[in-house]
Parts: sequence; structure tokens; C-alpha cells
Amino acid sequence: MSALLELDRVSKTFSRGGLFSSQRVEAVKEVSFALQADKPEIFTVIGESGSGKSTLARMVLGIHAPSSGQIRLAGRDVAAYERQAFMAEVQPIFQNPFEAFNPLKQLDRYLFMTAERFGGASGRTAAEGQADEALRQVGLSLAEIAGRFPHELSGGQLQRAAIARALVAKPRLIVADEPVSMVDASLRMSIVNLFGRLRDQLGLSIIYITHDLATAYYISDRLIIMQKGVVVEQGPARAVLSAPTHPYSRQLRDAVLTPDSAGAFRVAHSAKAAATPGASS
Repeated sequence: MSALLELDRVSKTFSRGGLFSSQRVEAVKEVSFALQADKPEIFTVIGESGSGKSTLARMVLGIHAPSSGQIRLAGRDVAAYERQAFMAEVQPIFQNPFEAFNPLKQLDRYLFMTAERFGGASGRTAAEGQADEALRQVGLSLAEIAGRFPHELSGGQLQRAAIARALVAKPRLIVADEPVSMVDASLRMSIVNLFGRLRDQLGLSIIYITHDLATAYYISDRLIIMQKGVVVEQGPARAVLSAPTHPYSRQLRDAVLTPDSAGAFRVAHSAKAAATPGASS
């Protein structure tokens, strides 16, 4: 069984302060996990602000280089990839869709550029075809967004357009950093369900970065929980979140599950159990 992505004792240290007051901050400490090439999954990284989860995502995306350890994509060190070849395999989805697009540029230009640069499209006609196909996979179409600017779409529509832009490249892996935190609560589950369809229908693996335990339980296959840069618990999502063993994991669940979110967690628990009777995550 070959690995799509491997993290081997990956750490990241930042230096903060001036010349005489410099401090070393360990944002991520010796994190290891692997995603298999022949088993698409949604692998979730859970943690509060400052846990290191977004730093971990940026290292997977090649934005930050690890201070130690190694990240391998298809058996090859990420640092050895030419950037364009890497982005054809791995695509990001960021937290705020309104910051992901230049407000002065039409949305379709982003999709055409991605199709030509990373998706292998040769010419405008091919790029339009790939853009329309990707948009339809997220419930939109090129006719709906052609010539439109980001402010002309709702937050939910814009995040779907951002997902479509990632899909245009036909990647093997998507890294989604808090992709529903800026979307209206009523639309969050539709985005999360979309990730499940992309896994099941397109064979995509998704690293889902979140602090939302309800959506993590509902959609994740496996997960890790991070505290101050360290993985404190990992395993199948349902097993870990139903009965966390680490004190921090229990504290996080108890602190996050307010009456409203606890209801959402119960709904997610029931929905997942009904959708996958007898199945393990």
C-alpha cells in the first residue's frame, strides 16, 4: 500500500522578538501521520487557536518549510517538487473566501488561470470546459459566475467557487483550513457534505482543519487532536470524539459543546449513525 502523503516527525519553530529578546516558539512538535493513495479519506486536524493546526496545514501546502522532520508526497520530499507540479497535486481552500479572491478581478479568471496553469488545459475553450465541470461539482455553473466579481456572490456561493477553483486543477489532495468558519451556520453542513461527496465520487483525500467538533464527527474518517503543537490523541473519528481518553480532548469537547453546539453534535452523531449503519470511520 503506497502513501499519498507522509509526515515523519515534523516540527516547526519560529523565532519571535528582537536581537536581544528573541524567543523560540515551537508551533508544531514531531507530528507524524500518513494518508494512503488507494484509500481516499477526510483526515481532520482539530485544535483551538494556537494549537499549531494551521501551521501544520501551511507546511503540508509548502508555504512553510519544516524546521525538522520530513513531508513526502507520493514518496518524494515536498521540498524537491517544482512549485507548479506540486500545486497540480495539492490544492488549498482557505478560511475566508472573500480574502481568497481579489475583489477587483472577475471570478471566472481565477478558474481559467488554474485550469491552464495546473489543470493541463490548453487554451480558453478547454479552460472554460474544466471550469464549468468543476463548478457543477459544487452546485454552480460557469454561466452563473461568468463576469461576476466576488462581492456579487454570497459567502456560501463564494466558498463553493473557491472549492471549484481547487477542483479545476484535478488534485489528489485538498487542504481545507477552517473552510466553514466564515460561512453562515445554515450553510455549513452543505459545505461539509460536499467534501464527503468529493471524497466518495472523485476519490479525493481532504485534510480538514477545524475547531468544530460537530462537523468533524460528522464527516471525518480519522482525526488528530492538537494541543500546543503536540498531537495528544488520534484515531477513528467516531471512536475518539465519542470517548476521548486524553484530558485535553475531554476538556476541549466539554468546553466547545455549548447547548447549541451539543445539539448539533447529537444531530451529527445521529445523522452519521443513520448514514453508515455498522460502519467504522
